[in-house]
Amino acid sequence: MIRRILSMSIALAAATILLAGCGKKEESKAGGADSAKVGFIYVGPRTDYGYNYAMDQGRLQLEKDLGIKTVYFENIPENAEVERVMERMIGDGIKIIFATSYGYLDPALEVAAKHPDVIFMHGGGFKLAPNLGTFFADIDEVEYLSGMAAGACTKSGKLGFIAAHPIPQTLRNINAFTRGAQSMNPKVTMNVVWTGSWSDPTKEAEAANTLADQGIDVLTMHVDGPITIAQTAEKRGIMVCGYHADASQFAPKGWLTGAAWNWAPLMEKIVKSIQDSTWKSANLRGNIRDGYVKLASYGPAVPDPVKTKIDSVEKAFVGGAPLWIGPIVAQDGSVKAKAGDTLTRAQIESMDFLVKGVIGSVK
Repeated sequence: MIRRILSMSIALAAATILLAGCGKKEESKAGGADSAKVGFIYVGPRTDYGYNYAMDQGRLQLEKDLGIKTVYFENIPENAEVERVMERMIGDGIKIIFATSYGYLDPALEVAAKHPDVIFMHGGGFKLAPNLGTFFADIDEVEYLSGMAAGACTKSGKLGFIAAHPIPQTLRNINAFTRGAQSMNPKVTMNVVWTGSWSDPTKEAEAANTLADQGIDVLTMHVDGPITIAQTAEKRGIMVCGYHADASQFAPKGWLTGAAWNWAPLMEKIVKSIQDSTWKSANLRGNIRDGYVKLASYGPAVPDPVKTKIDSVEKAFVGGAPLWIGPIVAQDGSVKAKAGDTLTRAQIESMDFLVKGVIGSVK
């Protein structure tokens, strides 16, 4: 009998270790996992000073402002593992799940179908279910502003963009940044390098060095963490525009500015709507006017007249001026929007082309 009890204890301990290995969970000091009602899942570490960091800053502010309890799991890959994590969260009594990474959408839809009493919010997707909505913000508006700084400050006229995957979100940012740069210097070109991973510091450093070797003097990115690229640019003596969060501390000399998220207001709006039973499945979107995205601090290399010009365009966006207004011309010369025409929301969120002036492909 003693052996049987001992065997069961060992098996239980092993199962606990196995579950703990699927990601780190933090519980609010006010209560344990059973009382926590809002959960967050991150594809990378919350300390990446990028995408996951920005999401986690929103979570922390959500706790502070609404007085609620949350849990989080980090470093969860975009595969069946995330489904297991969601099931575990639901088993712990969590009723609201923020699945923050792009590749979490289909797994979230699968789990949502099994748990109609749980609300899922996915970051950046466009598919819906009765108990699943999506949320995102038009950070490409700020990418345009960031591109203006790059276009004004480049001396070589050659810019470099390091990105993870050629999905609509990254293509939007590349195109917006390039168009912003071209508004200040029509002759600039943008070289794109795909890493194939949201987080791979080795590939990111290699890409940054390769682009620097080609005479590119301003780098930017759409990967989860900007630190490696910012630090590599600083070492190479070139400039950098950040993404996701203000990473100026990692490139104090070459930092120009960057595009940053401010997720807390949107997250709070979502949770409040669930609490008061007004939540409806929808593709929730915000922009610079809503305060969900913002321009990072300026670096010392950006002249005051350039700041003034950027600030004026920012005010125009806040006032409702459209970003995706024609003429918009693709690499192959095809016209995506005639002068005065604007792309629709569906066209923007399914963007599959690169604009004229970009060197690289969508594959």
